[in-house]
Amino acid sequence: MKGIIFTNFMTMVDEVFSPEVTEEILDKVDLESGAAYTSVGVYDHSEILSLVVALSETTKVPVPDLVRAFGKYLFGALGQAHPEYIEGVSDTFELLQKVHGHIHVEVRKLYPDAELPEIGCTVGEDDTLTVAYASKRPFADVAHGLIAGCIDHFGDPITMTKCTKSDDGCEAVFELKRAA
Repeated sequence: MKGIIFTNFMTMVDEVFSPEVTEEILDKVDLESGAAYTSVGVYDHSEILSLVVALSETTKVPVPDLVRAFGKYLFGALGQAHPEYIEGVSDTFELLQKVHGHIHVEVRKLYPDAELPEIGCTVGEDDTLTVAYASKRPFADVAHGLIAGCIDHFGDPITMTKCTKSDDGCEAVFELKRAA
């Protein structure tokens, strides 16, 4: 898993909780990398899972809530790092429909070894968008947070419902509906 995810997670913990909480969770887990993350490095995804569990134990915030919050934070961080993916996009539906066929294509150019999730979008006749998420990793809640961050970014009046497709967190379907 790309280091940019790890570095953004650690930054979020510093900013949302405190640098002391970051140190506390790092002391709780034994990480193969030693938590010496760089944005271009590659690390085992089990490390971020361990960090999230440690953060949950420390803060008493449930793991799914932390993971969704991280996804929301990550949308903003990635948008700042790569504004070219958002510029000229008018709304949430348009951006989400560009993830698989455009954004992930560009990400693969930058990081050919990236293992990206599969994202499929279907536009409904009743002003809805269905987003299907599938990954080898249990990060459906990260996807949930990323979508929520996208909705917030555009200020779209959208309601979102998550339908879990697998108990392991590797697959989910998100139903987005514009408010009337």
